[in-house]
Amino acid sequence: MAAERIRARYLIETPVEPAAVAEVMAGEQSCGTFTRVEGETDALRERARATVEAITELDPASSPSLPNALLERKGTRGPWRRAHVDISFPVANIGANLPTLAATVSGNLYDLGEVTGLRLESLHVPAAYRAQFEMPRVGIEGTRRATGVTSGALVGTIIKPNVGLSAADTAALVARLCAAGVDFIKDDEVCADPAHAPLAERVPAVMAVVRAHQERTGKHVMVAFNITDETDAMKRHADLVEREGGSCVMASLNWCGHSGIQTLRRHTGLALHGHRNGYGALSRHPLLGISFQAYQTLWRLAGVDHMHVHGLQGKFSQPDSEVIESARDCFTPLTDAADDRVMPAFSSGQWAGTVPATWAAIGSDDLLFMAGGGILAHPDGAEAGVTSIRQAWSAARAGTALQDAAKSAPELARALAFFGKP
Repeated sequence: MAAERIRARYLIETPVEPAAVAEVMAGEQSCGTFTRVEGETDALRERARATVEAITELDPASSPSLPNALLERKGTRGPWRRAHVDISFPVANIGANLPTLAATVSGNLYDLGEVTGLRLESLHVPAAYRAQFEMPRVGIEGTRRATGVTSGALVGTIIKPNVGLSAADTAALVARLCAAGVDFIKDDEVCADPAHAPLAERVPAVMAVVRAHQERTGKHVMVAFNITDETDAMKRHADLVEREGGSCVMASLNWCGHSGIQTLRRHTGLALHGHRNGYGALSRHPLLGISFQAYQTLWRLAGVDHMHVHGLQGKFSQPDSEVIESARDCFTPLTDAADDRVMPAFSSGQWAGTVPATWAAIGSDDLLFMAGGGILAHPDGAEAGVTSIRQAWSAARAGTALQDAAKSAPELARALAFFGKP
């Protein structure tokens, strides 16, 4: 185990020699300094110091991407050199400690005075190390079993309005959505345990209609209750969902933290729907933060079952290429030793018209395709909205243009006319 190493790739921007910066990075995140100090023997450095594995210089920038007061005080000028830096970290420095892993591969690196940009681009862990962490309890296959969807994408939606509905109002909406034929319903990230619809009331009310629907039809609709809270409260909320026959809970990953999600995962066997709200603060700048590949690696070590990736042609800032790459990251096992794939959740501005691009890019049904307005705002009602998405999915899989498919699919035709061009 001591010989195994965690490997990370960074993108850096600096007016300093990249090789010198790489050594600073390795020292900062292992021994704690760029130069040898008292007690730092050759044997200790050999065993514990991070190692610079490779440096690949890229085209320079014409100006610094981020401000740097230290460099400004020194009067340092460009060129602003960019490079990929590969660093490996001894597993023994970290142990099976997810917060410390995150602190090691990120941590103070973003504050280094030598850089005007730094981004964690990728993160890879050895199989024996991955085995010490949580696995998905439900994952892709378990989500399909719970919902009874053996083929095709899982069609889901979000409770709208996000907030303001009482527990009874929410249950009534869920009943309509179940009748409309959805596979999956989730709370919004801003609605967890509000005074007007506390989980203690909302979970029993919602699950009563979910159970009634299942008794009538044999269909279990998975509801992801947002239980984001402090750790003990999340455990209580998960227990309530399980007692009421629920199958899924949702948590806002960034605000609950790695420790909170690990504790929740170890406490419950329910599907854990990981919502990434706030990820844009970590990722939108190309020379700062963390890529989705590295980000989702950390959360998959915490044992989530679903990961949000946003949606193609959606309402948020990510280019489609980033959404596609994120979904592929979810489909890629972290190591060759186990199937720990998670189900990507596509959302944000999704409707029947965004289905062809999704199918063409992903080529897989193993995803949650979630539409809020695309279902709830369909001019002929929620059932027609769900049907329009299923019709679009069938057409895309068959290689049929939506306009052609719509000639014999009135729900799809109405969606195309109402929401816009496909």
